[in-house]
Amino acid sequence: MTASAVSWDEADLIRSAQTGSQEAFATLVSNYDQGVLRLACNLLKNEQDAFDIYQETFLRVFKNLHSFRFDCSFRTWLYRIATNLCLDHLRKRKVRKEEPTAVTSQEGIVDRMAVVPEMNPHRDPQRSYLSQEVRTRVEQVLGTLTPRERMVFEMRHYQGMRLRNIGEVLGTTEEAAKNCLFRATQKMRTALGDFV
Repeated sequence: MTASAVSWDEADLIRSAQTGSQEAFATLVSNYDQGVLRLACNLLKNEQDAFDIYQETFLRVFKNLHSFRFDCSFRTWLYRIATNLCLDHLRKRKVRKEEPTAVTSQEGIVDRMAVVPEMNPHRDPQRSYLSQEVRTRVEQVLGTLTPRERMVFEMRHYQGMRLRNIGEVLGTTEEAAKNCLFRATQKMRTALGDFV
């Protein structure tokens, strides 16, 4: 199937959903739901918050689909909604000073990322320890970035998005996204200096 055929099918789905077809809207949701949830999980580092953002994203898409004018791709429009909701949530979280990945256990506060089981039980213990140290340091640095820096860094490195697309999603230029990524990367390199 060619890219134009995919675009045409999606355009038809959008137009049908705009005229009230629940089946067309359900198909649009199923085409993008995993990507939106993955984006929210990567950005928020909290499954419940990510699921709330996921639901709010598709609720807003449903309410505002009539205003979609095909000026950009549907994916860009959808991700812009999800990203803005995540940014708002991160700003509120920063004001409340929440620790999104930490949980309290009998041992004290534990990072949820630390309790994820190793995929390979025969892994070198020293390498496993260093990997955990890097992961912990990366999470700490991500917590110090501005919401926009974190968003750009995670969309680029965890979602694999191109800077042009990140700029579109954030409603800015590719150059602005590139500068933001540069600042975030510099902070990350400084913090990880002894590991790289």
